[in-house]
Amino acid sequence: MSRQEIGPVQAVTPAGIIPGASIEIEAGKIVSITADRTASTRELPYALPAFIDPHIHGAGGFGPEQNTPESLLQMSAVLARQGVAAFCPTLYCAKPEQMAAQLRALLPALGKETGAQIIGFHLEGPFISPHKPGVMKPQDMAPAHLDDFKKIYEAAQGHIAIVTLAPEIPGIDPIIDFCVRHHMVPQAGHTDATYEQMQAAFDKGVRRVTHWGNAMSGPHQRKPGVFTAALDNPGISCEVIADGKHVHPAWLSVLHQLKPISQISAVTDALLPTGQAQGPFYANDEEVTLQEGVWKRKQDGVTAGSCLTMLEALRQLVQAGYTLPQAAACTSTHTAQLLGLPPTLQPQSAANLVLISPDLQKIEAVFLNGQSI
Repeated sequence: MSRQEIGPVQAVTPAGIIPGASIEIEAGKIVSITADRTASTRELPYALPAFIDPHIHGAGGFGPEQNTPESLLQMSAVLARQGVAAFCPTLYCAKPEQMAAQLRALLPALGKETGAQIIGFHLEGPFISPHKPGVMKPQDMAPAHLDDFKKIYEAAQGHIAIVTLAPEIPGIDPIIDFCVRHHMVPQAGHTDATYEQMQAAFDKGVRRVTHWGNAMSGPHQRKPGVFTAALDNPGISCEVIADGKHVHPAWLSVLHQLKPISQISAVTDALLPTGQAQGPFYANDEEVTLQEGVWKRKQDGVTAGSCLTMLEALRQLVQAGYTLPQAAACTSTHTAQLLGLPPTLQPQSAANLVLISPDLQKIEAVFLNGQSI
């Protein structure tokens, strides 16, 4: 099989930026990365690991709520054009039997992607707190029963990557333990847990929080809550919607200052109509409108989710003071490590790359397994 060369580029790796780099690819893998350190880099695009989004409800008018394999495959194709190599289709909170039925309907899509890879599903519920619903519907939440969760797991045939849950609700501990034993990532989200309850949950295996700063308890001077527990504990990883709207840019900077960089991952939490050409726009069976850079529920103005892309998340992190290699790691590498995916942008890794203009404004090319998208 013939080799191909991508370059010259500015290759963004965990060790730093390699100027004037040439990336050699064969059989879908990176063979070598060489540098010409005498080359002018002013006009060269950046080559980054292709993005990974573990929390996304839809893109381009397609998403898992449509309950068809075709909708997931269309979502995969849209995301690939946005530089996303892999993602976790995220299901809204629903009763256990409804969530199981939805997973059975979507499962045939796995393995048929021609765009971004489906890593596994992210379940945002149903075992969450009615005190922190966000846009989730309280009537769709369910008491925590391990037998109910086992039925969901069986319906997905094990293809669940992440479970967002409230670690303080009764009956949740066996579910956390089941997640850990079956290689799913339990995340604290839509939770009203106290600081102490969150620390106890960490000891039980909850090592990550969902959309840090949103739908969680705290901060308060006498009730620090989950928000502060996540900042205070270096072992807790933070998923953050890096749009500068869900979390103020100042908090993105504080997160950078207080957390090990390896414990920060950017997500979009983007809704199905993100990038959809024409309305009306619906998400989770409710009409939404785009206001002030976020989707809001039309009936009451509650923030329903983001219209973020991973490229914009990268830019927001850089503007908040992250170096470009740090921002690239937060939009790809850290999530890969969390979910046990192989490393990227190094020899012998899959050639999943996104080329971005020097001003970070435009995607110039996307390569998935060495193939141009």
